[in-house]
Amino acid sequence: MPFISLGLLPALARAAAERGYSVPTPIQTQAVPAILAGRDVRGMAQTGSGKTAAYALPVLQALSSGAQESPRRVRALILVPTRELAAQVGESLRSLAQHLPRPPKIAVAFGGVSINPQMMALRGGADVMVATPGRLLDLIGHNALRLSSVAMLVLDEADRLLDLGFAEELARLVDLLPQPRQNLLFSATFPAAIETLADALLRDPVRIEIASEPATEPAISQRAIEVDDRRRTQLLARLIKDSGWTRVLVFVATKYAAEIVADKLRKAGIEAEPFHGVLSQGKRTQVLEDFKASRVKVVVATDLAARGLDVVQLPVVVNYDLPRSSVDYVHRIGRTGRAGQSGVALSFITADMDAHFALIERRQGLNVPRERVAGFEPMEARTPAAAPVPGADNGGVKGKRPSKKDKLRAATRRDE
Repeated sequence: MPFISLGLLPALARAAAERGYSVPTPIQTQAVPAILAGRDVRGMAQTGSGKTAAYALPVLQALSSGAQESPRRVRALILVPTRELAAQVGESLRSLAQHLPRPPKIAVAFGGVSINPQMMALRGGADVMVATPGRLLDLIGHNALRLSSVAMLVLDEADRLLDLGFAEELARLVDLLPQPRQNLLFSATFPAAIETLADALLRDPVRIEIASEPATEPAISQRAIEVDDRRRTQLLARLIKDSGWTRVLVFVATKYAAEIVADKLRKAGIEAEPFHGVLSQGKRTQVLEDFKASRVKVVVATDLAARGLDVVQLPVVVNYDLPRSSVDYVHRIGRTGRAGQSGVALSFITADMDAHFALIERRQGLNVPRERVAGFEPMEARTPAAAPVPGADNGGVKGKRPSKKDKLRAATRRDE
């Protein structure tokens, strides 16, 4: 089925083909006509399935049909949780709009950099605003733009934007938006905990859930290697060298661990850089550019890199520390095996994390065989569960036993 059959303009169908979409993906096939018809949409599909184009193409078409005003007014607002995703979505929109007779003006804004250039870019207005919630509120506070003309609201990585980390900022922004409007929510996961919040934003939505099928499921080989926590960095360096991996994205639990593991890999002769929220935006951008250009072989990242980050032909993702939830596991491993490519998702299983990985397996319907690497066989025994205290709740006494983060920090120190 060609893109033109979805009701798209020839200019947009041509741009989609130039971006590598020979035919529409399942999420695009269902979402594009619904959005063009003016319906609210809640779209869920696996990572790497083309969700950005699924909303970007019809949004651009809707904007192309209206007369351009001076100054321009923001008619489409796209909210994202991270700076990197904001830049990535902005680039996708500009690429898809390049053949339109009157391309819309697309503005991108995120924190971590000076607000002044972003305010200057909004002089004369914009048709599309791609932003992180916090920086958008800053721009509104500086009277750099208004949201009174927004007709389309898109939440990319919607489950992340609806959780507690962004809930207050999102609520403030929604209060500034006009009614009625078209609402589009897209993500790879919609946990039950945020279902009510998602439904509150939507009006008689088209619900699209693309189940993973052999024909569409990313070709990701999932592996789990048992290893003592203090030897994980040594094993990681060995695997990188022996397997000939050209680029590896390594996930850790903390910013501190990202710095330590990257430093140890460099001392082992492997080009590695940390990637986390404390780094300046300039540094984060440079790390990603070097990684995509293969000037850096390994990026050691927190979950900042788990959402929306698109690195073409990324062959390997490593869970050095396991994610806190099965949802985060899905987003992490989805950085590989994108756009029809194959990939490997490898998790290190320490004695203390064995039960947690088993929980991830149950919730995701997985059964990943445990492996061992010669010379790195684990020696540590699993920590026995503490006996319940009569009259105490199941969480124990706060402050009397280490939290999961405490254990991860301790593991990192032992690995020094």
